[in-house]
Amino acid sequence: MIDFRPIFLILGFLLTTLAIMMLVPAAVDIFSGNPDWQVFLAAAGLTLFVGGALVLTMRTNNMALTIRQAFLLTMLSWLAVTVFGSLPFVFAELDMSYTDAFFEAMSGLTSTGSTIMSDLDQAPRGILLWRAILQWLGGIGIIVMAVAVLPILRVGGMQLFHTESSDSSEKVLPRAGQIASIIGIIYFFLTILCALLLWKFGMPIFDSIAHAMTTLATGGFSTSDMSIGKYENIVKESYKGGGHNPLDPKDPKAENSFGLVDHLKKHSLKKV
Repeated sequence: MIDFRPIFLILGFLLTTLAIMMLVPAAVDIFSGNPDWQVFLAAAGLTLFVGGALVLTMRTNNMALTIRQAFLLTMLSWLAVTVFGSLPFVFAELDMSYTDAFFEAMSGLTSTGSTIMSDLDQAPRGILLWRAILQWLGGIGIIVMAVAVLPILRVGGMQLFHTESSDSSEKVLPRAGQIASIIGIIYFFLTILCALLLWKFGMPIFDSIAHAMTTLATGGFSTSDMSIGKYENIVKESYKGGGHNPLDPKDPKAENSFGLVDHLKKHSLKKV
């Protein structure tokens, strides 16, 4: 019989992390003077309550994950984060049913990029940023978040990493926690680099951050109904003098293996 306690404990940590992430768009709405900050605080409070309850009640001395538990955790991680990640869409004044909100959240977390939302140019900034955050988290893989906390719980997480990743190459680093750390660091700094490039070419800072998140996730959520067509001048400007368009769908920042980036950092280009 499967012991569900380690699974629910890790899900609790994931939901707690998701609740903390909800505070970011809440702060943006407060700064913008938008009352939707209450939406994110309510969603964060509910998510934190459930996540905290799981963390406090599901502790066990046996934290070793079997293969069956790892596969179950992979599936439940996506489902649980989507269920709670959709709450801001439901609570906000967007006239969205829970089914629509669930679709929007799942589309973001899976980096699918499909959306049912319209009038994005008039949408609250907090909601636009939340869509970008969901896609950004989905791009790095919600399972990497789980792998990051497994060493803290003294759980061997390499098998969980294999259930999520299709990469059959040799281990980049010897431990699952180190893998999660290096992927997170590279992903974060590439996102900052992309945002700075977009801002340099004339995109407003908020749109730069949101589009950088969705570009690295290769998902395509935008802050405008026109998508990147709204920033045609930025695309033209970036190509002047043989430059690189940071929003190019063939963007090497997003499509390259993080293992390759880490290897390139440690070795010369000739050895890669």
